[in-house]
Amino acid sequence: MGEEKEKPLFIERMKKLMGEEYGLFMETNKKEPPKYIRCNTLKISHEELKKKLEHKGWNIIQKYKGHPEIMLIENELKPGELGNSEEHKSGLYYVQELTSMMPALVLNPDKDDAVLDLCASPGSKTTQMASLMENKGILIANDDDFGRIGILNLNMERCGVSNSIMTKEDAVQICNNFKKLGYKFDKILLDASCSGEGNIRKDKETLKRWNIKMIKKFGRIQKKMISSVVPIMKEDGILVYSTCTHSPEECESVVSFAVNNFSLKIDKARLMINCRKGIKEWGKEIFAEGIENCMRIYPQDNDSEGFFIAKLRKA
Repeated sequence: MGEEKEKPLFIERMKKLMGEEYGLFMETNKKEPPKYIRCNTLKISHEELKKKLEHKGWNIIQKYKGHPEIMLIENELKPGELGNSEEHKSGLYYVQELTSMMPALVLNPDKDDAVLDLCASPGSKTTQMASLMENKGILIANDDDFGRIGILNLNMERCGVSNSIMTKEDAVQICNNFKKLGYKFDKILLDASCSGEGNIRKDKETLKRWNIKMIKKFGRIQKKMISSVVPIMKEDGILVYSTCTHSPEECESVVSFAVNNFSLKIDKARLMINCRKGIKEWGKEIFAEGIENCMRIYPQDNDSEGFFIAKLRKA
């Protein structure tokens, strides 16, 4: 990786967040990430998929009790083999990083729920939620880019999702549209666009693009988005806010803003992977009560990408 030499502010901030683990954090990000897939239970059981893949010579590990759909492929594969297999093309599994699966598990949509996935493309979390809902209830999958909508549509079709309606709209605008209609949701996933600090392991360009102005810009956009979501949440409704970054300006600061300005509280959530608590302050900002209930996922803790997840309930 080496690009960090050109980013002294990045180093300073990460050392502040990681403390003595900064070296381990950077070393983990230099390693090739593990190969995870998620069994698409809309089309096949995890037992049957495991047999199929083992017959191909793949070594499949299901290391998380209660979540056999999460599969780690331990052996080396040929370049492109994971995405070009017949099982992938026919939608029997989705190639998905471990931490990317966590927001949907925290939201835990039910087959009777009305669910909004506000920033849905390419569809990893959308198809996962459809599986959790058993293709029942209603799932609105929104994105604001025509090209990304095309990718989303292909993945939904490949995975056999039938309980979803796709929409192309700016996130704030579609929330305002639903507000005017008086339509509210049981559960909402806001997996917001961000600076991507958690993805430097798989995307080496992320660090090249990194700058503090970008982080502050994303933080402002994320606060606008989360503000627009609150009016379309049902009473006692759940919002999961997630990002694939570590910057507090895009994580705890956004959640703290939402809690301080709206009738939201931060619920505790449990995951089967190792999570750190949300930090209580950053710079001159002291975050809202309950901010420790947020979850920080660091690469060195799970041999994974980095992520941030908060579960918010409308009081």
